[in-house]
Amino acid sequence: MPGGESDAQWCLCFAARDAAGTAAKIRSAGGEVVMEPMKVGHFGTMCLARDPGGVLFGLWQADAHEGFEATGEPGAYCWAEIFAREPGKSDAFFPEVFGYRVKRLEDDAIDFRLFGLGEGTVLGRMAMTDDFPPELPPWIDVYFTVADCDEAVSRATERGGVLRFGPMDSPFGRFAALCDPQGASFSVIDITTTQGEMPKVADIS
Repeated sequence: MPGGESDAQWCLCFAARDAAGTAAKIRSAGGEVVMEPMKVGHFGTMCLARDPGGVLFGLWQADAHEGFEATGEPGAYCWAEIFAREPGKSDAFFPEVFGYRVKRLEDDAIDFRLFGLGEGTVLGRMAMTDDFPPELPPWIDVYFTVADCDEAVSRATERGGVLRFGPMDSPFGRFAALCDPQGASFSVIDITTTQGEMPKVADIS
C-alpha cells in the first residue's frame, strides 16, 4: 500500500460473501483490518487484514471477477501455507473467522496444521522455527504449479530470483522456495513428480 514500509509479498485473498461482515469477524477475533472493504470497479470488493500474529491476507467479495480461473495447472495457483511465528494465534483466528475444520500432521519433526472446508483442504499452517532468520516476518507462502520444478528454478534464478530452499521431492510433488527480484517469497511445485507415502493426519476440530 502507498506509504507502506513492508517488503514486497504476494497477498492471498480469501473469498467472502460479505467483506464488511467478515471484516467485523476479523476484529472480534483479535485481527487487524489494514484496509477497509473497498470496491474495485465492477470486479468486486477487496479488504486487507492481519491475523493476531501479523500474517497479512486479503478478502475478496466477488462481483464480475470471481477469483482464480485455473488451479493446479502449470502457471496457475496450486496451494498456500501460513508461516507463523505465533502458530497458536493463527490456529485460533482462521477457524473462527472462516469456519475451518482443523487437522494436524502426525509428524513429530514439524508443527503443521491443515485448514479445510467440507471435505476439502484449502490451507496449510507451518510453525516458524529458529531456523528462520529473526528479521523474517510471518507470511502466507503461495505455491504455483510448474511442469518441471528444476527448470522453473533455473528460469527464475536466471531472471534475478533467489533460490531459498530445494528443489526437494515430497509425497505432494517436487517443490522449491524462491524470492523474486523484489524480495517477494513464493514456491513452485510439480505435482506430477511425487515421492514417498502421504503423511497421516489427525482431526483436531
